[in-house]
Amino acid sequence: MTPVRGHPEIMPGFRWHDVETDEVTIRAAVGGEGPPLVLLHGHPQTHLTWHKVAPILARRFTVIASDLRGYGDSAKPEGGVDHVAYSKRAMARDQVEVMRQFGHDRFAVIGHDRGARVAHRMALDHPDAVSRIALLDIAPTATMYARTDMEFARRYFWWFFLIQPFDLPERMIGADPDHFLDRHIADQIKVPGSVDPAVLAEYRRCYADPATRHAICEDYRASAGIDLTHDAADADARIRAPLLALWGRLGTVGALYDVLDTWREKATHVEGHALECGHSPQEEVPDALLEALDGFLAPLRGE
Repeated sequence: MTPVRGHPEIMPGFRWHDVETDEVTIRAAVGGEGPPLVLLHGHPQTHLTWHKVAPILARRFTVIASDLRGYGDSAKPEGGVDHVAYSKRAMARDQVEVMRQFGHDRFAVIGHDRGARVAHRMALDHPDAVSRIALLDIAPTATMYARTDMEFARRYFWWFFLIQPFDLPERMIGADPDHFLDRHIADQIKVPGSVDPAVLAEYRRCYADPATRHAICEDYRASAGIDLTHDAADADARIRAPLLALWGRLGTVGALYDVLDTWREKATHVEGHALECGHSPQEEVPDALLEALDGFLAPLRGE
């Protein structure tokens, strides 16, 4: 584990490390003290997406916010056969190893977007490690693909664009990565001015790397292939940890799915509700997100 320069001006009170797992190096920010809590970001963000909520959570928890493999400043391995290196199984394994290196064998996990899909797989593959799980603005991957219709395809076109064979999406995005990233975020954010310019600059810095863009495509290719194979094999499995599902009332997921019902098909104890935002509650409505998390995480503090 190697200390590195991070972004204390964006996430005050945190320390940054490069953590060597058995397979890759993961960039992680650590702060606070108390019960352990890992925060997993989505696409096209990095761990800095949590900058409005992580310092508050760190008053009561030991918070680890890390970049998923392929994203931010984490390693970007080749995808391999069937894009297996970007299966959610591999990405979940990374984060379990990171938490163990920080001394935490059991912890709560909060995931947004792609990070929530990693958290879903983590709760199935490592049930003894996950104490509680909060998923932000997703329905299960297999459910969303199985129920695809014209409206979903129109709203989430990148689910079908990014999975195209190498190197079509990589080349097309590479023509103007800032424009693709900015439009992607702007179309999903429903609370104007939610994305801090300094954080957006970091998203752009990372997205400017062709290796990042390729890894992101591999992530989506895995979700449309090997992840569905893993999900089918676990079709009868259920998440044992208490699960909180939160979604944006103004976004796509809440408009197209009964979110709680989709998760009741996958977990034994599910609660949750909509928030007044689009796709990214941690940036759009951080206070409302923190309020929802406070009650859900209270048992970890013995309350």
